[in-house]
Amino acid sequence: MLQRWGHLLLAISLLTSVGAQENSTVIEKYLDLVNDHFDAERAFATTHFVSEQWRLPGNHGFDTSVYYVQRILEEAGFVLQENAKPGQAHYRLERYPLRRPTWEPVDAQLSIKGVEKPILDFSSNRNMIAINSFSTPSEGLNASVVFVESCSAGAIKDAKVKGKVVAGKCNVYQLFRTAVLKEGALGVLAYSIPKYNQPEKHQHSIPFKSIGFNSEAKAWGINLSYAAWQALESAREKGEVEIHTKIETKIYSSEELTLVAEIPGQEHSDERFVFSAHVQEPGANDNASGVGTLAEMARVAINLYEEQKIAPNRTITFLWGDEILSTRRFIQQDKTRATGIKWGLSLDMVGEDTEKTGGTFLIEKMPDPSAIWTRGEDKHTEWGASPVSKSDLNPHYFNDFMERVCRQQAQRSGWVVNTNPFEGGSDHQPFLNAKIPGLLFWHFTDVYYHTDADRIDKVSPKTLYNVGVSALASALVLTEGGEQVALELHEVLQTAADKRLQIERDLSVKALKDGGKRAKEEDICNTWTDWYLRSTPTVKDVLLGTDSPELQKKLQQATKRLLKTQKETFRLLKQ
Repeated sequence: MLQRWGHLLLAISLLTSVGAQENSTVIEKYLDLVNDHFDAERAFATTHFVSEQWRLPGNHGFDTSVYYVQRILEEAGFVLQENAKPGQAHYRLERYPLRRPTWEPVDAQLSIKGVEKPILDFSSNRNMIAINSFSTPSEGLNASVVFVESCSAGAIKDAKVKGKVVAGKCNVYQLFRTAVLKEGALGVLAYSIPKYNQPEKHQHSIPFKSIGFNSEAKAWGINLSYAAWQALESAREKGEVEIHTKIETKIYSSEELTLVAEIPGQEHSDERFVFSAHVQEPGANDNASGVGTLAEMARVAINLYEEQKIAPNRTITFLWGDEILSTRRFIQQDKTRATGIKWGLSLDMVGEDTEKTGGTFLIEKMPDPSAIWTRGEDKHTEWGASPVSKSDLNPHYFNDFMERVCRQQAQRSGWVVNTNPFEGGSDHQPFLNAKIPGLLFWHFTDVYYHTDADRIDKVSPKTLYNVGVSALASALVLTEGGEQVALELHEVLQTAADKRLQIERDLSVKALKDGGKRAKEEDICNTWTDWYLRSTPTVKDVLLGTDSPELQKKLQQATKRLLKTQKETFRLLKQ
C-alpha cells in the first residue's frame, strides 16, 4: 500500500495535496505514513546514549550528545549546509562563545566520621555536586559541620560558620551565597527537594541544582538526598558532626553548540515549522528523550523526502541546543527568517513510562482563555500557572489542531493524551514571546523530575513513538498546506469551538446558580467566543495562493454561527 501511495505522490508531484485523495483526511494520511516509518528503538537508543552524558552547554557531555545527533543526520543523508545543492536537505553546526567557563562533574563522595559507608557517592548520586562547584584537594577535606535552623543571613552569621561546612534545609544557591561568599564557610550541604518528587518515598533521589560561579572562593556545594539528610541528623543527635568530602570537577573555557537541520520547502522555503529539543540537563526524560525523538523524526523526514513520499511546501526545521536560549536566538538573530516562522513545537520530557513516573503526556497549549480562567476539566500541573491576561492571547487554530492529531494517534495505540493551560518554562516560550504559535509536548507531574533517578529505565519506547509520530505528522500536514489542508483545519477548529463554547456555557450557568457574578461569566464566555472568532480566519495561513470561494463561504458561515451561539449564551446567562 505504501509503495503504491508513494508512486501516486510521485506522479502528481507538487500539484495536488495528499489530502485530496479519497476516503481519508490529510491528518490520517500522514499518520499512516509516519507510523510505518518511525523506529521507536532508534529513538530509544539515541535517548539512552544521551542520557548517559552529564550535559551543560559547552561541556563534554553536551558536545558528545550534539555530535552523536550530527552523525545520525549525516548517515540519514543531511548534507552540510555549505555543500548543499538547492532543494537538498542540510544541516549546520553553530558555535557561540560562552560568557563563563563550562562545568562538568567527575567524582564525589560524602562521608560522616564514624559511619562505615559514604552517605553519598557520585557513582549512584550523580546530582550530588552542585553545578559550578570547584574540586576539593585531591585527598579530600575533613571539616566540622554547623547546622543552621534558618536560611536567613542573620541566622547564618550568628552560627559563626567561617572555616566550617554548613548544613541546612535550604536551597543550595542561597545557602552558598550567604555561608560561603559572605561568612567564609568552606562549603555547604543543602537539603531542598520539592514535594512532587516525594523525597520520603524516593529517599535517594537528588535534584540537580547550582551555586553561583565564583572563581575567587573556589568552594563547593553538595545537594543532599532525603536519606543523606536523615543520616546527618542522626549523627547530630550523637554530638558534633565531622564529615569527609572529596569532590572532583572540571571547569574550563569552551563554546556553545547548536545543531540545526532543515528539509527545504518547495514553494515557500522562507516559511517554516520549527521543532526544538534542548540538550542540556542530565536526565533521561529531561531531556534526552526530546533529543532522541527529534533525531528520529529528522531521520524519518529526510528518508520520506528523498523517496519523494513527502513534498513539503514550507521548510521543516529541527533544532538541538541550549534550552530557551538557542530557540530564542534562532528567532531573534535573523528578522527576515523570524517573519517566516509560522509554528513552533518544543519536545521536552516526551518519553515517560507513565506507570513508573506518574506523569501523563500533556500538550501545553499556547495561552488561551483557559490560562486566565482555569475551570472544569482544565487543570494546571504542579509546575504552576504563569500570569496570563487577555492581551497575551493570540488566537489561532494551533492548539486544537495539535490536540486532534495526538488524539487520532491515541485512537490507534491506546496512548493517553491530555492538555494543560499555558505555564511556560521551556522552548515554546520564545515562540510565544515573538507572537508565533508555539506549543509544548511534555509529561508532568513526574516524581523523578530533575532528579538523578531520571534514568533510562523510566523511558518508554512506545511513548517516544507516539510523540514522535504525532509531532512529525503534524508538521507534514501544515507544511504541505494548500486548500484541502485549510478546509480540514477549519473543520477541526469549528468542531473544537462548538465543544468548548458549550462547555463554557454550561460552567457559567452552573456558576450563576451557585451565586457567581453575571458580569464575570459573560466575560468568560465572550472571551472564548472571541478566541474562536479570531482563530477562524487563521486557517488561511496554510494556503499556497488565494483562498477559494468554498473556503470563503465556510469561514463566513462559521463566523455567523459563532455570533449566533454568543447571543444564545448571553440569553441563557440572563435568565
